Amino acid sequence: MSDPAVFAPEGALTMQSAPALLAEGQRRARAGDLVVDLAAVSAADSAALALILDWMRCARAAGHALVLRNPPAGLASLAALYDIDGLLPLERAS
Repeated sequence: MSDPAVFAPEGALTMQSAPALLAEGQRRARAGDLVVDLAAVSAADSAALALILDWMRCARAAGHALVLRNPPAGLASLAALYDIDGLLPLERAS
């Protein structure tokens, strides 16, 4: 991935906030390679996983890569619970 854009949502990524972020993430995923930096996410539920999976599909359909940076521990736990943790494209430590 060369010079990807960074999308850094802030606050809660939950059922209440997910609808407002869906289109923005889709737009960015379709525009080019994308890093989703979750460092400023204060809470995440299963809606956050749904957002990420949707953004991944959008990026892939457009021929772009998407990686996750700084996923919250709760998000990783949920992904493991649903047995989809292997699907999450985590950024490799440099």
